[in-house]
Amino acid sequence: MNILIKPIITEKATKDAEDKNVFGFVVNPKANKVEIKKAVEATYGVSVEKVRTMNVRPDRKTRYTKTGVQTGKTNAYKKAIVQVAEGDTIDFYSNI
Repeated sequence: MNILIKPIITEKATKDAEDKNVFGFVVNPKANKVEIKKAVEATYGVSVEKVRTMNVRPDRKTRYTKTGVQTGKTNAYKKAIVQVAEGDTIDFYSNI
């Protein structure tokens, strides 16, 4: 089971990473906090202090067009917010 799917790279996540040593990841919906902690430590070589998770619900939209009502939704996913130890950091841009 692949636990870490991708890092979250947004303005807010980048600011949190610089200021508070907190990083965000999209993770497998079946993964628990212990598995996420082990995966981040193994992948990036840092020590994790705290893991917080949340299930992000899908956004639903309805649009009225000439052909009728169009409905759609985004995908639901699980997000993990990981706090690493003081002095450790994760560089997402190093392998580009």
